[in-house]
Amino acid sequence: MKLSVVAVGNKMPAWVCAAFAEYAKRMPNEAALALTEIRPEPRGAKPVPRLLEAERDRIEAALSPGVRVVALDERGAQLDSIRFAELLGDWMQDGRDVAFLIGGPDGLHRSLKDRAERQLALSSFTLPHGLARVVLAEQLYRALSILRHHPYHRA
Repeated sequence: MKLSVVAVGNKMPAWVCAAFAEYAKRMPNEAALALTEIRPEPRGAKPVPRLLEAERDRIEAALSPGVRVVALDERGAQLDSIRFAELLGDWMQDGRDVAFLIGGPDGLHRSLKDRAERQLALSSFTLPHGLARVVLAEQLYRALSILRHHPYHRA
């Protein structure tokens, strides 16, 4: 199974890139983690609905056929690390690739949220997009550690 983070935004600070890369390299081959950056639509040039449509089109073009789509949204379900690990374990059993979508400053287009099999929230806090990538990558690594009974996670 491949895990991908499809995130609107590019030109992230070096610390974001380094932190994401660190967790991605820790992932085992059977759950490889990759990042696809989606060019954001310039703000102010179009009304927000048109911006979201343009970003939606870019996100959809980056998704592989048959991939399980998980939208990250502040109104999504909040899971603790154990429950997230159980969910990831279930997904690993069916072997489908998983794409986690992170929207831009205005979020994700409604059709992407509707298409998603799950909507998850990383926190009740609003997180900068770069930090959301890092938090997600760390939680994916933690979930795999829990499934493998590795001492990284201390309950």
